[in-house]
Amino acid sequence: MQFVEEIVVDEFLPTIRSLLAGDLRDRGFTQSDVAAVLGISQSAVSKYAHGDVTINDRIAEDQRVRTLVDELGTGLAAGDISPVQALIEIEVLIRDLESGGDLLAQLHEEAVPELADHGSGFRVHDPESDLRTSERVLSSLRRGLGMLETASGFTNLIPAVGSNLVACTPDADDVDDVAGVPGRIFDVKGRTTVPADPEFGVSEHVARVLLAARRHGADVSAGINVTYEPGLIDDLTERGHVAAEFDESGDVASSVGAAIEDEPAATVLYQTGGMGIEPLIYVLGPDAESVADAIRSII
Repeated sequence: MQFVEEIVVDEFLPTIRSLLAGDLRDRGFTQSDVAAVLGISQSAVSKYAHGDVTINDRIAEDQRVRTLVDELGTGLAAGDISPVQALIEIEVLIRDLESGGDLLAQLHEEAVPELADHGSGFRVHDPESDLRTSERVLSSLRRGLGMLETASGFTNLIPAVGSNLVACTPDADDVDDVAGVPGRIFDVKGRTTVPADPEFGVSEHVARVLLAARRHGADVSAGINVTYEPGLIDDLTERGHVAAEFDESGDVASSVGAAIEDEPAATVLYQTGGMGIEPLIYVLGPDAESVADAIRSII
């Protein structure tokens, strides 16, 4: 595992410092002056000057890097650019070079080939990138599952078909945008058992209920199914939840949609079962931790 920050520290910074140190020395700066401007020691400047620091040729030959070095050297020498301003300009370039398909992104993908699976369009530091968004959902889901695994009595709420705690991305459109537990959560000899790490696209049933609720205006991004008991509905409503019943014997999406339209604030959906259908409660919420906490509150 290698983070893009390691490439920045190990390869980009030594390269641009070496180039900038050389540029400033050519403009008449002393070794002491260069050290002060770059915020490094004089011994480090000496190493740059004598070629004792390994630089990345691909970075050094990038035209944007060379252009910035020339602009910063000119500005620093004339006093038109402060060291802080130079730092900001370098930071901006770093972020540009990290964008999908660009130089640092390429170096990162070469160091971590698995990144190719996410396509070339993601931006590593963009908080809204698909990769980061997905990882946030999975991280939240893992925390929620951890809460349930350690919740005494949760096994009593696991239905015969198993439970699944799911969470979706902000723009979720289908089940592939919903993460859940492969194989669902089961009671194994009185112990809550999560058989595998959460993944996207592995939940069909709970995911469909969550997506249907969202499509009809529910402001929710996570959900879980538990066994149905009238007393649990009462406990949840006492804690501020709004409950709505739906019919799972027909089209689930339509039935959930109708229930949400009748109770727009509903965060608890339930169906009382039928021929071959186990009665279930679905608890929805803004994230996996909130849903897990709601379940823990009624155990």
